[in-house]
Amino acid sequence: MASSSEYEKPDYWSRKAFSEGYPARSVYKLQEIDAKFGMIRKNSRVLDLGAAPGSWTVFLLRTLNGAGHVTAIDLKPLAKSVKGDNLLFIQGDLYDSSIREQALAAGPYDLVVCDAAPPTTGNRVIDTARSSGLVELAIYYAQTMLSPGGNFAVKIFQGGDQQSFLKTMRSVFTSAKGFKPEACRSGSFETYLIGIGKK
Repeated sequence: MASSSEYEKPDYWSRKAFSEGYPARSVYKLQEIDAKFGMIRKNSRVLDLGAAPGSWTVFLLRTLNGAGHVTAIDLKPLAKSVKGDNLLFIQGDLYDSSIREQALAAGPYDLVVCDAAPPTTGNRVIDTARSSGLVELAIYYAQTMLSPGGNFAVKIFQGGDQQSFLKTMRSVFTSAKGFKPEACRSGSFETYLIGIGKK
């Protein structure tokens, strides 16, 4: 687990994000994932789960460059600077059936991404279990809302049933693997699960 001082001090990625107009440093994780796996295709419809403050949403909108569409969902509002004609923001709980219905109505999607993290307690067992719950939910959204051939990326805390989730994902996607972007903090135990080509 990263120390609190590591989070308080702006690092290279935080400064870079601020200078490039992104609300948070997490944008570079998606940038790396997209560069490696070619997740975001031209004119894609994208579902961004756990989107606030909106760095991934901004990156998706910039990459799509006015084409395609992004649906972003979070309990918290997006940063005021995050806007676009091809953006739908739904504020609410991912576990809420009415939120799922709104997301489904705006789909189907070519890409589902989830950078959501649970509120951390400092107890790795509890935090990892909560992270696993979010991963399971994100996989459900991907299974039910992705078009055939669609892609998926979700954050998971290491130790959180990665292998069993990858096994599930391999039944849904033609390829599924773990990937830890360089932009993850050195002390962080987060990594990502990537699904390519929904069957």
